[in-house]
Amino acid sequence: MSNPEEYDVVVLGSGASGKLIAWTLASKGKRAAVVERRYVGGSCPNIACLPSKNVIQSAKVASYFRRGAEFGIDAGGWKVDMGVVRDRKRAMVDGLIAMHLEKYKASGAELVMGQGRFVAPKTIEVDLADGGTRTLRGAIVVINTGTRARIDRTPGLAEARPLTHVEALELDVAPDHLLVLGGGYVGLELAQAFRRFGSRVTIVERNGALAHREDPDVSDGLRQLCEDEGIEVCTRAKITRVEGTSGASVKMHATRDGSEIVVEGTHLLAASGRTPNTDGVGLEHAGVEVDGRGFVKVDERLRTTAAGVWAAGDCAGSPQFTHIAEDDFRVVLSDLAGGSRTTTGRQVPYCLFTDPELARIGLSETEAKAKGIAYRLAKIPMTAVLRTWTLSEPRGFLKALVEPDGDRILGFTAFGAEAGELMAVVQVAMIAGLPYTALRDAILTHPTIAEGLGPLFAAVPAGA
Repeated sequence: MSNPEEYDVVVLGSGASGKLIAWTLASKGKRAAVVERRYVGGSCPNIACLPSKNVIQSAKVASYFRRGAEFGIDAGGWKVDMGVVRDRKRAMVDGLIAMHLEKYKASGAELVMGQGRFVAPKTIEVDLADGGTRTLRGAIVVINTGTRARIDRTPGLAEARPLTHVEALELDVAPDHLLVLGGGYVGLELAQAFRRFGSRVTIVERNGALAHREDPDVSDGLRQLCEDEGIEVCTRAKITRVEGTSGASVKMHATRDGSEIVVEGTHLLAASGRTPNTDGVGLEHAGVEVDGRGFVKVDERLRTTAAGVWAAGDCAGSPQFTHIAEDDFRVVLSDLAGGSRTTTGRQVPYCLFTDPELARIGLSETEAKAKGIAYRLAKIPMTAVLRTWTLSEPRGFLKALVEPDGDRILGFTAFGAEAGELMAVVQVAMIAGLPYTALRDAILTHPTIAEGLGPLFAAVPAGA
């Protein structure tokens, strides 16, 4: 091992947590380096959150053209150009990368492009992208390597070379028939988008419902959304083997309710889960342990089993959202400063960017029942929110859980137009400890989606 270069902090992986730690400490005069294998800024600005929402927005515009007559617009002769859809996404990514590079420059943090691996405690050797090697040792080290799409060991699946979200967002032609393996968040978002681009789409899900961890009324609503859009859904399907090659012809053999079925398409998208990027980075040389699924073992302050080493973001088993990774940054920064912030009991906002959106915060009904927590339930259809009438988007509902003998909001779910923005209003009220009556009695602008919070919380049953 060559003589290591000494740093105050070395971060392996440039995702949300890692880059924020490096930028913050470097701006305070610390010598900080971030080692990144490929994607400047991590997956969110390059291949995941923002690129997918960019493509989803293009698909939403396409849906408006398809519905043109409904809005009094003659949209005859239009077509989707997937090459332009892809190029619009690429242009956004280029801009985001440029923004990241400017932040590295402004903060003084060093970005080291190459494949990094631990070769000793708190010591990382980097095979540089432009050739050669460097060895960096940090007084503090943060592991921020993220996750990747999981390809299950189903016979023939890997050989079929399925798309993941990465390749799907680079397509310049809409598939004739896209098979989506997995009915979770990624599968649902991309299934709807490609259906709106003109593909025939079939979702194949092994569980009994789409987004099966959500409340039954949410899963039912998502299935109805798929039916509305002409997306075929096959639940309770256990894939036994896969034949063919994605992009040409592919067959998925499965068992369903005791019978064998075959689902055929031209392209296959694997969207059935994530696996941590912790293999091949030498964690065993650093004294860093992983759990049975490969996620780095951490405590409530995101400390690993090795002194002076933290892990943050998806690879640490945190909920797989950029906004949670950003909070992981706050937890690590607090710990470095002797603070008390931890991951215990923090709010985790969920948002599914289908159209309409699904968003929730706090307890769901399923979670409340599993934990034996009593609640009062208020629920209204989105048609009770008059703004939806102007948008021609009546689908969905709002619901809230309120404690049975008090006024505290326990949870909130919105399945409808602008659900993600609406959830934030309730989340802030929950953070502030406001009673549900504060939203019930607030003067909210008409006509807005947020106005629906009034009738929703007016529907809370009387307490015990």
